[in-house]
Amino acid sequence: LARVRPLGVLAMIDDGELDWKVIGISVEDPMAGEIRGLRDLEERVPGVVSGIREWFRWYKTPDGKPVNQFGYKEECLDEKIAMQIIEEAHQQW
Repeated sequence: LARVRPLGVLAMIDDGELDWKVIGISVEDPMAGEIRGLRDLEERVPGVVSGIREWFRWYKTPDGKPVNQFGYKEECLDEKIAMQIIEEAHQQW
C-alpha cells in the first residue's frame, strides 16, 4: 500500500461501463507539499492530466480494442469529487 493524496478523477468509459481513474500524488513525493489539488497540479506540471487521459484513452488499442471515451466532457473532476468517488467505492467494497 502507498499513501497518496487524491487530486482529481477521470470518468473513463471502458467497454460501455464507467471506470473511475483517480489521479493522485504520493505523500512522499517531493512536490506533495506544493500540490494540494488539481489546480496546483496543472500549475506545477502543465499538461500532465491531459497526458494521463490520453494514455488511458489509447492503452488498450495494441490489443485491438477501440479507444476509450470519457464522461464529463473529458474534464478531470477535482479532488473533492475524487474523495466522494473513493468513499462510494469503499462503501460498495
